[in-house]
Amino acid sequence: MHAGIDPFNDEDPMGIYRNILKGKISFTSSFDKEAKSLVKHLLVADLSKRYGNLKDGVNDIKKHRWFNNLSWDDLMKKKIKAPYVPMVKSLGDVSNFEEYPDSGNSTPAV
Repeated sequence: MHAGIDPFNDEDPMGIYRNILKGKISFTSSFDKEAKSLVKHLLVADLSKRYGNLKDGVNDIKKHRWFNNLSWDDLMKKKIKAPYVPMVKSLGDVSNFEEYPDSGNSTPAV
């Protein structure tokens, strides 16, 4: 969401799957280096080395330098204003999401 695309992005859906399996991560040139570091730590394939699964658990994520200027207490107390609030017309409004092409399998499962 930070870059507007996922880190395994590819024009071909099968390419996305291949990138995930290979662990091939791509970032835009404008992607913040601190955010890049955090994303890489969160996407480590080896669960024993992935942020959130280490000895300090979620605190490894919370203490990452990307969050240096964030007050977790203020966040929990809802004192921080969201940097972006999407316009929503109704409860079921999905206009803020992309439309994905039909998979070709429009027959409902029985």
